[in-house]
Amino acid sequence: MQTTELRNKDNAALQKQLDDLYQELFNLRFQRAAGQLANFNRLTQVKRDIARVQTILRERVQAEEAK
Repeated sequence: MQTTELRNKDNAALQKQLDDLYQELFNLRFQRAAGQLANFNRLTQVKRDIARVQTILRERVQAEEAK
């Protein structure tokens, strides 16, 4: 996921994507606990994507507060 793609989305779409990423992270953790996870790198990717979305949302909040 590219940051340019994320910056082009509105806040509602970013929040929906964040919810989807948290759900995916939960599912991946559940698969890891059950011993069914094939790609452990996906956990790291999802965590980084969550951080990217949160960063962009926080930047927008700070920009609004600065106005």
